Amino acid sequence: MALVVICGQPCSGKSKAALSLAESLKQSPELKHQVRIIDEACFHLDRNQSYANMPSEKNLRGVLRSEVDRSLSKDTVIIVDSLNSIKGYRYELWCLARAAGIRYCVVYCDVEDSDCRKWNQERRENGEDGYDDVIFEDLVRRFEKPERRNRWDSPLFELRSSDFGSIVDEVVSYITKKVDSKTRDVKILQPTIATQTARSSDANSLYELDKATQEVTNAIAEAQSRDLGMLPANGISIGKDLPPINLSRSVGLPELRRLRRTFMKLTGQTSLSGRAPPSDSDSAKRMFIDYLNRELGTS
Repeated sequence: MALVVICGQPCSGKSKAALSLAESLKQSPELKHQVRIIDEACFHLDRNQSYANMPSEKNLRGVLRSEVDRSLSKDTVIIVDSLNSIKGYRYELWCLARAAGIRYCVVYCDVEDSDCRKWNQERRENGEDGYDDVIFEDLVRRFEKPERRNRWDSPLFELRSSDFGSIVDEVVSYITKKVDSKTRDVKILQPTIATQTARSSDANSLYELDKATQEVTNAIAEAQSRDLGMLPANGISIGKDLPPINLSRSVGLPELRRLRRTFMKLTGQTSLSGRAPPSDSDSAKRMFIDYLNRELGTS
């Protein structure tokens, strides 16, 4: 039904805003849909590790984006509680909302840097989850403030401590207001033909990827079982025109499943850089085999 993107500096009150908005929506008599918050805590991610470097930060954004994409529907209000500090990333979230054909808005926690710095220090002194100083200052420096003239930042609700309650009420009203042909102040994003085609293509690609990686995993497990744990000298063959899997040691099924899940997650995130998942079974198998040979230290 709606995607709400919470953004702001670190320790600017985003989680408080997300919880308050979620509770207000649940109590609204006009809303009959489920409300869900997606944040780092959903995946038990440590904030300092997640923002320690650019690859870790990119991985975090990819994980959150993938979860948003899976969760969006016309029966759910999704609230994304994270920094969402990069305008290009907010654009990606806006595209997901447009593809789903739902409402979209941005809630910006407008707090002075000095207050955020103070609240971060207080959290650490109280033994709560806070940011290291170097990471905090880097995030503050790189934050890209939302601008309502950008379609992916609009409509924009600026949340300050002085008018916290009234702004939350405005967001609730925007999400729950009934829309008809005369409505002008609420916009429901409409998917384009290109967007719908791309989503269908991605879904087919991910299906092929899931099926192919499962076949490779099963083949490895069966080969090891058949040979009583002995590793074939020429590697494990998966099929014609595919490279062999050259294991340097026996690999249990739990580890194979973990590697498969990691590969699926990493491949699913390649859309962030514009690269689509493989669309045919052999390409998917070849990518997974190359990944396994690298991860397991084989030649």
